[in-house]
Amino acid sequence: MGADAPRPLADRLRPAALADVVGQDHIVGAEGTLTRMLRSGRVGSLVFWGPPGTGKTTVARLLANETDLHFEQLSAIFSGVADLKKIFETARHRRSTGQGTLLFVDEIHRFNRAQQDAFLPVMEDGTVTLVGATTENPSFELNSAVLSRAQVLVFKALDDTAIGAMLTRAETFMEHKLPLDSEARSSLIRMADGDGRAALSLAEEVWRAAGKDELFDAAMLQTVLQRRAPIYDKSEDGHYNLISALHKSVRGSDPQASLYYLCRMLDAGEDPLYLARRLVRMASEDIGLADPQALAQCIAARDSFEFLGSPEGELALAQAVVYLATAPKSNALYTAYKQAMNAARSNGSLMPPKQILNAPTKLMKQEGYGGGYLYDHDQPEAFSGQRYLPDELGDAQFYYPVPRGFERDLQKRLDYWDKLRQDRTRHLKNED
Repeated sequence: MGADAPRPLADRLRPAALADVVGQDHIVGAEGTLTRMLRSGRVGSLVFWGPPGTGKTTVARLLANETDLHFEQLSAIFSGVADLKKIFETARHRRSTGQGTLLFVDEIHRFNRAQQDAFLPVMEDGTVTLVGATTENPSFELNSAVLSRAQVLVFKALDDTAIGAMLTRAETFMEHKLPLDSEARSSLIRMADGDGRAALSLAEEVWRAAGKDELFDAAMLQTVLQRRAPIYDKSEDGHYNLISALHKSVRGSDPQASLYYLCRMLDAGEDPLYLARRLVRMASEDIGLADPQALAQCIAARDSFEFLGSPEGELALAQAVVYLATAPKSNALYTAYKQAMNAARSNGSLMPPKQILNAPTKLMKQEGYGGGYLYDHDQPEAFSGQRYLPDELGDAQFYYPVPRGFERDLQKRLDYWDKLRQDRTRHLKNED
């Protein structure tokens, strides 16, 4: 039986034709991008971008078969320029005999910029048809010159249906059903996290662990497999995608999604203090003075985590996330800061009004420093209404409160002070 073969199940079950590849219909389906290329007879260099276990290597192999190209594979992790030169030389010789080469480079983003440039001449003259595979965003990781000569095809993480189809195919191949009840089967599919290779590896583990006539439930399955860690690289796309999702869920006032993305990142091993710093930023950027307690909640959450550590302190971060998500939203402070900074940078070293400057010397007093300054606490309503901005900026306004949360009260104060200022101006004019 196939179970006795030394190769991993995922290798033994590699599709024999592009039509057998599951979960990538937009690429290899009847009207998929690659299918249309093959139909037209024009297949150039390609970049396959997508998560692990989605079929990138398999599709590259099958593409070589479909185009009658010699398949050559190397990994950027273990190869350098010397290895590339040997492959290019062999490809040139092969081409002289009428045989083309499809060069599949796994983890192509691992090559530095200079190494990537080495592909350009052989791509341009047709020595090789390059197919590079990467799990990272090629816009950031690959040279623009390489990208301009290749089409990017995006491979998607396999959905539950695709993973389920792979498991059914494995059961047919093994001539044996997975010893899982329906809940455990669903749990295994979730553990695969969209990775077909991982799903088949997990299935192999289940078959090895199960005794005769044994049936695992979900709890037993997790004990047997010790649960596969989520796919997540704290320094790469997974990190940035999830922190973006968390930030936008908080901004969008969705506490359910906000908690989910927080837990996704904590579960994947993200530094809780990094998350605490981002929450502090959200409090000022997206809530501001609509709820001044938002910032205090985030600082308290950070301090609580530092005091309690993990996992107890993570609850304080969850509290802060829910508080932010349910707080009234305002970017008025964020916008005001940017506008004020732009004014500070673009208007030079403007002199503040002399009446609000100190005059520690006789000369400065003679120059009018401090002259006519009104001490606000001595004025009616503790408000003098005098000018504080440089004269060149006139009545510039940067901060516009929104009619939500505490900023409603701030707007009332500003409106009241504006009325007092106007009354004072009229009073001075009448005195004149």
